[in-house]
Amino acid sequence: MTEEGKERIAKVMARAGLCSRRDAERWIAQGRVSVNGTVLDSPACVVDADDRILVDGQPLPKAEKTKLYLYHKPPGLVTTARDEKGRPTVFDDLPDDLPRLVSVGRLDLNTEGLLLLTNDGGLSRYLELPATGWKRRYRVRVFGTVDPARLESLRKGITVEGVRYKSIEAVLESVQGGNSWLAVSLTEGKNREIRRVMEALGLKVNRLIRVAYGPFQLGRLEVGAVKPVPEKMLREQVAGYFK
Repeated sequence: MTEEGKERIAKVMARAGLCSRRDAERWIAQGRVSVNGTVLDSPACVVDADDRILVDGQPLPKAEKTKLYLYHKPPGLVTTARDEKGRPTVFDDLPDDLPRLVSVGRLDLNTEGLLLLTNDGGLSRYLELPATGWKRRYRVRVFGTVDPARLESLRKGITVEGVRYKSIEAVLESVQGGNSWLAVSLTEGKNREIRRVMEALGLKVNRLIRVAYGPFQLGRLEVGAVKPVPEKMLREQVAGYFK
């Protein structure tokens, strides 16, 4: 918070659930945002409740109470509001009575399991930051012969095709014919990280399920179901954001 109760315009836009802070800064650069009749050309602007903010000529939606939801993403959906290829998205699959939501990070098209959704773009960005240190935990089914020693070596990190991946915890859980189930935990979550790292070990990922994101667990949430996180739990687990 800035002096006298003012906040940066991008943060206010994110809090209103309109977009992420990064998107807000881009929209401002595109001349889509005005404050009290003046079109902004820089996100270095602070506003308060008395300022009139327009986005694409429309008043900024009134900020709602911050909410977080657990969603069990099925495979075959892309994690984006709109897809240029016309593929179904996670937002097409959500109940109509939910507010406008943004995802916390993304899951690949064929990755399933826990996806966090929120009506607060600022919270989304906060939870994505590596500084949170939260582990993402997965159950991973791979085809191929698993070498436990090579899995253990991932704790030291690995470089694949010039990309450096930080420490990954991977443990062999079970073997079923040519397939094996692994328990994998990481904190970085780069694009297609698990698939690329496993390929470097000679393993083909044929099922990838995220079961936890920090303190939030998939548990027995049914595929396609959405469940709100109780406000008390949200504020306890993400206390740093609400300071």
